[in-house]
Amino acid sequence: MASIDLKREPRYRYRATTTPAMVTVPPRPFLMVDGEGDPNTAPAYRAAVETLYPLAYALRAAVKAATGDAYTVMPLEGLWWADDMSTFSVAAKDEWRWTLMISLPDAVEQVDAADVLARAVAAKRPPAGDRVRLESYAEGDAAQVLHRGPFATEPATIERLHAFIDSEGRALRGRHHEIYLSDLRRTAPEKLRTLIRQSVAPRWYRTRRGSSSRCEVVPKSPR
Repeated sequence: MASIDLKREPRYRYRATTTPAMVTVPPRPFLMVDGEGDPNTAPAYRAAVETLYPLAYALRAAVKAATGDAYTVMPLEGLWWADDMSTFSVAAKDEWRWTLMISLPDAVEQVDAADVLARAVAAKRPPAGDRVRLESYAEGDAAQVLHRGPFATEPATIERLHAFIDSEGRALRGRHHEIYLSDLRRTAPEKLRTLIRQSVAPRWYRTRRGSSSRCEVVPKSPR
């Protein structure tokens, strides 16, 4: 029986330092649920979390039964954006859009994932079972940094990341990405570890597409 450790393949996908760095992130299958609204109050956010984990474990069991390979269910991740990024603000959380997701190994392609999810939804009846999907996601070139501490202090870390991107002659592209490395139920706020990642493009991307393609105003972390 093989043991699959997604935190090591490649290692930087779930490891970072407090010094920003450039990385290239290849495609990876994810279990995803989309939603919108303030993550602190929107029922859809809680429903997404309560749906992703049982279905992720169902997929893990199916992969192990089919291939003999075992893997650890990965941490929760989130993509954050607004239809108009120029108005993306912590003062308008009700307008936020998000995708919560959990990374999966390539071995999931060796099972009928759609059937596994359909049976798990029917049996477990998770609250967002009708909105879950399996999709490949790739960020390509990106910059990332590790934030240590409570979510309330994230903005300063994000500003450092954006300054680093600018110093590298790059522009922000796509969605703000957070990977929650700590168990939020058991970790004190000052000890939380959050990997913050931002896809980038050559600087001409910003000029050609306009400033609205940049994430000029980044939200406080969704907790």
